Amino acid sequence: MLQNANSAHTPLAMFDQINPASWRIDLNALAYDITVSALIVAVAVVIAYLIYRAAFHLVSRVTRVSETNVDDEIVGRIRAPIKWSFIAIAVTLAAQYDASLGLLWEPLAQFLRPALLGWIAYNAVKGFTAAIEARIEISDDPVAMRSRRTRLAVLSRVLTFGIIVITVGLMLFTIPSVRAIGTTMLASAGLAALAIGAAAQPALKSLIAGLQIALTEPLRLGDLVKVDGEVGRVEEIRMSFITVRTWDERVIIVPTSRFLDASFENWSRENEKLSGPVMLHLDPIADVTPIRAEFERFVRAHELYDGRNMALLMTEAYPESVELRLSVSASTIGELWQLRCDLREHMLRWLRENQPDALIRHRLEVPNGHPKAGEP
Repeated sequence: MLQNANSAHTPLAMFDQINPASWRIDLNALAYDITVSALIVAVAVVIAYLIYRAAFHLVSRVTRVSETNVDDEIVGRIRAPIKWSFIAIAVTLAAQYDASLGLLWEPLAQFLRPALLGWIAYNAVKGFTAAIEARIEISDDPVAMRSRRTRLAVLSRVLTFGIIVITVGLMLFTIPSVRAIGTTMLASAGLAALAIGAAAQPALKSLIAGLQIALTEPLRLGDLVKVDGEVGRVEEIRMSFITVRTWDERVIIVPTSRFLDASFENWSRENEKLSGPVMLHLDPIADVTPIRAEFERFVRAHELYDGRNMALLMTEAYPESVELRLSVSASTIGELWQLRCDLREHMLRWLRENQPDALIRHRLEVPNGHPKAGEP
């Protein structure tokens, strides 16, 4: 009897136990189990899909009656993840009545649950953001519109970033080895916090800078700013950088913290109404009175002048020249630029035709430097 027990634990006997050829599998029972599990899954999926269609039919009727388009946008975005969530719930319920299905489904479900929840939250934030942006575009106040767009863009990026991080973390923690690492890190939370804080300092600085810009609004999407000697429109605000597009379509990438740590010019902080100068350097013989009269006549007749500011001042007087500053105003920065260009061109043309002596000319005579007609 003892000899038989020892022989059962010999290496040959152990090899026979793990040899697939020695396994006794009832193929009929296996086929039956697979068929039953497949039928249960199919019935559960069909029932879940019908419930999903009925639920969203009712929700769609409610959103059509609503006066706002926010709910339409959100419902449209979360439709797909909700459908798959219904199917996952149905399969989970079916797995409770089928042990074979439960063995296969439960490890996969632990990974899918946080993924589906994160997908729903991500799409809900995106839908809400798109709906609010559509409503903001209707606003008549451009400054208020830029302010809301900036806050919405920054805050939505913060929320989506948080959703992605939390979702990926929950999915990874379903893996036993990763969960064990997390438990070990929690045991030494002090050192881990210091290490993570030191490694993530640039990212945290950018995140805090983005939130500061969203809340304090030193600049907004669409603002015209001057930074590092370049002038352009704020095109995009991200957590780590801001893009500024110049008039010649170049894109300047500026770190977000740069706008908080150093000074810059915002030409459209409150509104786009600005005054701008046109400088004329003329000969001291110039008669300023008719120049001022022509300047005022032209500006008053120009369609871009908004009536706020119009003045001609002699700001400097030198032995060989005088400096005239012609200041004008317009409703927007683009219109002011065009008005200044038109004014500069018109005044030079008028001076050539009416006061040619007022234009400064410098002549330098060099002997034999440029032979003239009649010279030997």
